[in-house]
This record gives sequence, C-alpha cells and structure tokens, in this order.
Amino acid sequence: MLINHDTRCALDAVIDLVNTAPEGADRDDLADVDALRRFVERNAISDIGTLGERDLTAVRAVRARFAEVFATAGSEDSAHRTAELLNAMIAAAGTTPRLTDHDGYDWHVHYFAPGASLADHLTADCGMALAFLVVGGERERLRRCEAPDCRHAFVDLSRNRSRRYCDSRTCGNRLHVAAYRARRREAAS
Repeated sequence: MLINHDTRCALDAVIDLVNTAPEGADRDDLADVDALRRFVERNAISDIGTLGERDLTAVRAVRARFAEVFATAGSEDSAHRTAELLNAMIAAAGTTPRLTDHDGYDWHVHYFAPGASLADHLTADCGMALAFLVVGGERERLRRCEAPDCRHAFVDLSRNRSRRYCDSRTCGNRLHVAAYRARRREAAS
C-alpha cells in the first residue's frame, strides 16, 4: 500500500494522540493545555489558533473515539463497527477536502475546513488517514503493542505486516532479552 506524506503524518499524529493515554494505563499525557500545545508542535499540526481548555476537552473526546477505532480494527467481525465509527467521526468534523501547499510542502489535501478547531482538524485528517487504510483492506495494520506492560497503539507499516511491538528497540528488545535470560536460567538449572 502506497502511503503519501500527508497520510503518514496523520497516522503518526493519531498514534501519538491515542498513546497520550495508553490502553490500561492510569496516566494522561494531555493533562493540560501546555501538554496539548506540545502535542501540536511535536506533530507539526498547521492552521491551529490559540488553544484553551475547550480544545483540551474536545481533543480528549476525539482521542477516546480513535482508541475505540483501534479496539475494533483487529477482528474481521468488527469491520462494520470500525467503518461506522470512522464515518460518524469524519461526518461530525465537517470534512471539507481542499488542496493546499504550505510550509514548504508540495500540493496535498487537507480534510478540515479553514478555521476548524483542533479536534475537528485531527478528526478529519486522522479519520481520513485511517479510512484510507480500511478502504485499502489494511485494517489489521492498526495494532496494539504485544508487550504486556505497554499496549501502545501503532500502525504496522512493515512490508509483511509482522510487526508486534510499538518499538522494537524498547518493547521488543526488552522481551527478547527477558526470554534469553529465562532460557539461560533454564539451561543452568
């Protein structure tokens, strides 16, 4: 599946958003408006005005809906539920496709209306990026890390769809080292 720059940026942003409150964790990395500003900067989200508490509340609600998309995306039985969630989100955001070239990027499509709130911006662009994966028959690429103490969301863009961990250098390596040490202990006994 060919994923263009815009779609990749939107996928990265939705992953970062969902992972600000990892599944099963008691933490929220969007604790205040400053954290929301850092999220916007980290993901180079353009056309955003002044952020406030209302934006924070709305983005947290969007995050919960995207987390639900990841929860439903994995099984074949839930294909319609995933599509329903995305359709409802994209429609509610008032999706308005338009061509633009800004900040040194060539022509690309934004799906949010000019002047849209951050929540609508994320819903439209990230929702469309996820919709492209569904249309491409790639829903199974939306995953959760298999490390039992992690559960971060990620999009498996590996060629053979075999990625199991959000980050092979941390979660994957940690589990491989633990398995190696367990084998060594077993062999020593």
